[in-house]
Amino acid sequence: MESTTTTSAPGTATAPQATSDVAVRLTDGAINQVKAVIKAQGFEGYYFSIRVVPAGCSGLGYDLNLVKETKAGDTVWEQDGVKIATDAMSSQYLTGTEIDYVSAITGSGFKFNNPNAKSSCGCGTSFTT
Repeated sequence: MESTTTTSAPGTATAPQATSDVAVRLTDGAINQVKAVIKAQGFEGYYFSIRVVPAGCSGLGYDLNLVKETKAGDTVWEQDGVKIATDAMSSQYLTGTEIDYVSAITGSGFKFNNPNAKSSCGCGTSFTT
């Protein structure tokens, strides 16, 4: 997987950082799903935003969005043609996380393999560290 990383304010260019600074890696399945949604929605050029937010019974949850612009201070990188962004607060909870996209008879969705999550709720939508 090919990736480059930058930290930027919206509309500004910065020097690439080492790819070891990237908090999250997407599997091929996740990359393909994000590309499919971007194409279907006509969101070419958008960023796949990954954030940790207060949520659920365990306290923290994942917020995934397609955004046209990043926020000041976001870490931005590209993996296999998908532009990805996250903020510094989220990065501390996401370091080492792998995101996959799974399809099953019971449903489809993004699955997080987060080594920082000590526990999660029964439905799997929130976690604690």
